[in-house]
Amino acid sequence: MHWIVRTLEQYPESGTKASSGTGTGFVIIGSLLMTFAAGYADAQSSADAINSEQRHDSSLETPASSIWRAGIGEGFGPCAKSFSLSAGATYGLADFGSLQKHDLALTSVTYGHMLGCVWAENTCFRGNWEFRLELFAGAQFSPSTEWIVGLTPHLRYNFATGTRWVPFIDAGAGVTGTGIGDPDLRTTFEFNLQGGAGVQWFIANNVSINLEARYLHMSNAGIKEPNLGLNGITGLIGISYFF
Repeated sequence: MHWIVRTLEQYPESGTKASSGTGTGFVIIGSLLMTFAAGYADAQSSADAINSEQRHDSSLETPASSIWRAGIGEGFGPCAKSFSLSAGATYGLADFGSLQKHDLALTSVTYGHMLGCVWAENTCFRGNWEFRLELFAGAQFSPSTEWIVGLTPHLRYNFATGTRWVPFIDAGAGVTGTGIGDPDLRTTFEFNLQGGAGVQWFIANNVSINLEARYLHMSNAGIKEPNLGLNGITGLIGISYFF
């Protein structure tokens, strides 16, 4: 603006018409420049305000959901799910009706889904119920070599300890196909009953190493006699991924 004033002072009103016209032209050009500058400043200010509002909105976005209600070990969220891989062995028992010890090698894959929110709040028993569906397969290696495969729904209770160690109790009943026969089993189709306990050690927010011990019973529920049954204690180690 100062340079426009200095230019006008060089051309007083007493000058020629050409000088007066030139001064008027400078005034018009200066006015246009000032109008353009003011408009650009307003546009820039509006853009800065919009960007600031967008950054503010981004800071309010909800972070990616966690499997936990309030931190590791504080109880699972109601929609948490998991996949587990496990392997282990069964030590056979010649008890509870069985005539032989049936030693097994087993592997399993399991899908789990939490059944709602944390139960028994404000008690030492607080935790989550979980539905699990296990597909297992393996072989008997003593007293003979035979195949085995089964599918078992489980109901598990996971205790909320507030630590990375999450103990649980577990029970299930399902179906089994096996080549194991006399004297304890009589049919290829058998039922299985399982019950046990274990612990999950969370090495990351959503990954755990699992140790578990179960009682295993198989029989045909009297479909064909004799129906003595197979009994044993199973130990498993595995890994779970939660999402």
